[in-house]
Amino acid sequence: MELNTASSVISFARELEENSARFYEGLAKQYPRGEQTFLDFAKENRKFIKQFETAYYGVITDAIEGCFAFSIDPDKYKIDTQPANDVSGAVSQAVTVEDILIRFYTDAAEQSKSLMADVPRAFTLIARKRSGRKQALESIR
Repeated sequence: MELNTASSVISFARELEENSARFYEGLAKQYPRGEQTFLDFAKENRKFIKQFETAYYGVITDAIEGCFAFSIDPDKYKIDTQPANDVSGAVSQAVTVEDILIRFYTDAAEQSKSLMADVPRAFTLIARKRSGRKQALESIR
């Protein structure tokens, strides 16, 4: 099912962030070596939710919601949140999760930039912040 409205994309973004936060919390319990990094990522994921929801609720109107600003296929952005059996595999999996979420936020920002300003800006900023996570993940390996 394709997501077309701002409301549906915001809800999907919230779901992605919550799932990936739980994923990182699970990794923190399973791999003490990266515990603080994983917990920091989970905490930051919840900040991302506040960031894009604040942008969304600050500008939403019936006119924007009535428009179809998006063409998002959620199946393209599924993330595997079952932790791997070893730390190297878990790090590889986390890098994949980050790549998928970066792609989601980049695609969503691009699709909505002509109709909104604040939401695509928030999505672009989150994608940029997520890009920096890969180096931190590699240091855990």
